[in-house]
Amino acid sequence: MKNTALTDTHTALSAKMVPFAGYNMPVQYDGVSAEHEAVRTGVGVFDVSHMGEFLIEGPKALELIQSVTTNDASKLTIGKAQYSCLPNDEGGIVDDLIIYKIKEETYLLVVNASNIEKDWNWISSKNDIGATMRDLSDEYSLLAIQGPKAVEAMQPLSSHDLGAIPFYNFVVGDFAGIEHVIISATGYTGSGGFEIYCKNSEVKQIWDKVTEAGAKPIGLAARDTLRLEMGYCLYGNDIDDSTSPIEAGLGWITKFTKRFTSSENLSEQKKSVLKRKLVAFELDGKGIPRSGYDIVDQDEKLIGKVTSGTMSPSLKKGIGLGYVETDFSKFGDQIFIRIRKNLLPATVVKLPFYKG
Repeated sequence: MKNTALTDTHTALSAKMVPFAGYNMPVQYDGVSAEHEAVRTGVGVFDVSHMGEFLIEGPKALELIQSVTTNDASKLTIGKAQYSCLPNDEGGIVDDLIIYKIKEETYLLVVNASNIEKDWNWISSKNDIGATMRDLSDEYSLLAIQGPKAVEAMQPLSSHDLGAIPFYNFVVGDFAGIEHVIISATGYTGSGGFEIYCKNSEVKQIWDKVTEAGAKPIGLAARDTLRLEMGYCLYGNDIDDSTSPIEAGLGWITKFTKRFTSSENLSEQKKSVLKRKLVAFELDGKGIPRSGYDIVDQDEKLIGKVTSGTMSPSLKKGIGLGYVETDFSKFGDQIFIRIRKNLLPATVVKLPFYKG
């Protein structure tokens, strides 16, 4: 089990620690609902240093990235970030990731913790053109400072105008007394804020100053309820090697202006009628949907599976994502979630669940 540079800090804060993606991670500090609410109304900080970071450099860097990702990285300029995914040879998803253009011919790829080795091996297997690759995952830490009060609370810690950084843009500069950190206007909560990339030796100082400035420590459990209220896909639940970006509603990051792994396959899929789609649903009454529960029609015929589900702390109702047969994927369609012996009615809705 790996530790982050802040594991002792989390333990000292009496966090409940659990194994996650091979790391010892804080799942909660003083309750999921309180932590969730802190991010929706104030500012919270997550240690997400388990995420992986790859540096791809050199004159062939963009060519490699273009060939292995679905989005069009040629649109990136220095200081911009892009959400994308790595398709496999069958059109499934190896992983989803964020690509940062650090400077000309230098890109940072941020991948999911559970897929670091898998992604590295996959991209390496496609790198027959000589792009320079470096795995920085064990050297860098990542903090997510999220919430509507993030800019106000964190501004005294940086000379940069944090409120002037557009969504999915970043600057490299000073933060919390540390020079040359990446301050990125990205996140996984839908409530605004930043992600801070720094060296492992620097993260304790940044954490301490961020919490002193009013950010509440938040665990992975609230991170999951926050992302689900926005309908953001979680790798291993809502997307994986067997799901295509088209089925998962990620056509917006799948650009056919270039060739990439499985691009012809996915282009044909986009033109055809899909057999299944990832949908969002709300329970019409009481109940909590969970990953793996059956989704059925009114005749109890199996039409899909729940991939993510929870009791929404903001909406006070059961919400979820799941793949269903396309005939049941329109907004307003009624479906049923099988919870033990009960069939609970639910309605297909438009994302996000949480409107702010």
